[in-house]
Amino acid sequence: MARILAIDFGTKRTGIAVTDELQLIASGLTTVETPKLLNFLKDYFLAENVSLVLVGQPLQKDGTPSDVEEEIQKFLEIFEKNFQEMPVKRVDERYTSKMAFQTMIDSGLSKKKRRNKALIDEISATIILQEYLYND
Repeated sequence: MARILAIDFGTKRTGIAVTDELQLIASGLTTVETPKLLNFLKDYFLAENVSLVLVGQPLQKDGTPSDVEEEIQKFLEIFEKNFQEMPVKRVDERYTSKMAFQTMIDSGLSKKKRRNKALIDEISATIILQEYLYND
């Protein structure tokens, strides 16, 4: 089997998580500066077998798209041109940042480490991936 890769897209940084090859375990991979995201993905897709990309869909409490959705749509257009064969699914990512922060607290990370926004983005991508694995 191939891996599933999840993206928590941000205008500055993007969190990335992947499954193992059996698609059983979701793990945080890294956080990439968003302008470097496409190059990172090109390299990763060459090195690893990926069958699906999940992209977080940030929605407001009332279900309307959040402000960053416009940027995500631009990214998805470019992604589709570069990776025409790669399927993409959108996954509701409401509350993942709050869940990521709570996960950091629950795991005993110090206040200094909890301020690391890159780590929050990576954990958020992992939560997106876990939600997909366990609810699909």
